[in-house]
Amino acid sequence: MTKEGLLRGIAETGYNVGIGAKKNFATHDIVQKAPGLIGFISLAVGVFALIYDPLNSKWVAAALVLLGIASLYVTPYEYDKAAYGEEGERLTVLFYRLRDLYRDVQATVDNEDLATYRQCLSDLQDEVASSNQSKQILFSDWYAHYKFFWQHQIEWIDEQKQFTFWRDKVPLSLSFACLVALISVIVGAII
Repeated sequence: MTKEGLLRGIAETGYNVGIGAKKNFATHDIVQKAPGLIGFISLAVGVFALIYDPLNSKWVAAALVLLGIASLYVTPYEYDKAAYGEEGERLTVLFYRLRDLYRDVQATVDNEDLATYRQCLSDLQDEVASSNQSKQILFSDWYAHYKFFWQHQIEWIDEQKQFTFWRDKVPLSLSFACLVALISVIVGAII
C-alpha cells in the first residue's frame, strides 16, 4: 500500500467513525431533549388556546395528540440513553486517534516502511467494529450530518475525500423530503 492509499484509508475510516460518533450523540440528544420539548409545546399551545380561539380547534388538538404519540416513540430509547452518550465518546476518542495517525503518516518520507501504520489502522478498525449501538432513533442521520459537517473539525478528512455540499453535506433523504414538501405545496396551491 502506498502512502497516499494509506492516508485515504485512514480518512475513510475517520469519516465512518466520526459519523458513527455523531449518530450516537444525535440519538442521545434527541432522546434527552424531545420529550421535554414536546411537553413544553403542548403546554404552551394549551395555555394559549384558552385565550386565542383558533388554537382551540380539532386540527390543533390532533396535532398535539400526534406530538404525544411521537413522545411515546422516543420512550424505548430512554432506557439506553447513557449508552449512546458513552458510545459517542468512545468513537470520538477513536476519531482523534485516527486523526493523529493520519498526521503521523503525512509526516513520513515517501519511501518509509508503512507496515507499522497499516497495523495501527487495522487495530483501530477492529476496535471500531466492536461497536454495540446499531439501533438509532429516527432523524438521527440528519442531526448527525449537521453535527459532523458543521460542528466537527474534519479538514483532515476533507483533504482526502473532498466533500461537496449537495453530495455529502446534505443527507439525500433530507433533500428528497424537502423536494416532496415543495411539490406538495405547489400542488396544493394549484388545486
